[in-house]
Amino acid sequence: MTAANALLAAIHRRLADDAALNAIIGADGVRDRLLPRPKLPCIVFGELETRDYSTSTESGEEHFLTLEIWSDGEGRREAQQIARLVHDLLHDAALGLEGAVLVSLMRMSMRTRREPKTKIYLTEMRFRAATE
Repeated sequence: MTAANALLAAIHRRLADDAALNAIIGADGVRDRLLPRPKLPCIVFGELETRDYSTSTESGEEHFLTLEIWSDGEGRREAQQIARLVHDLLHDAALGLEGAVLVSLMRMSMRTRREPKTKIYLTEMRFRAATE
């Protein structure tokens, strides 16, 4: 398993196992892709970019991951409430990875917008992780 896949699996486990988050998004609310008729709210794995982050003595990778929080609740409040829980679960978390070591996991940015002509809000959270 690559470090990137191990990171995604560990993040999925952390989010799917949280009772407070599951109370809002449901047991199957963390997904790999947005379904054609999604059950909202949900969290979807978005873009993942991996770069070599090796030094002369250690191998490593830098990962940039976007998590998408989709909500059809009235206003931004539900999407931002979910984003707060995701932040608390992942920012600077010590996740165990299969076949790699997570050095750091930090939230870099967050952006919320309403999808045009709908009541659906999308919050994009961008994280940076370093693995060895």
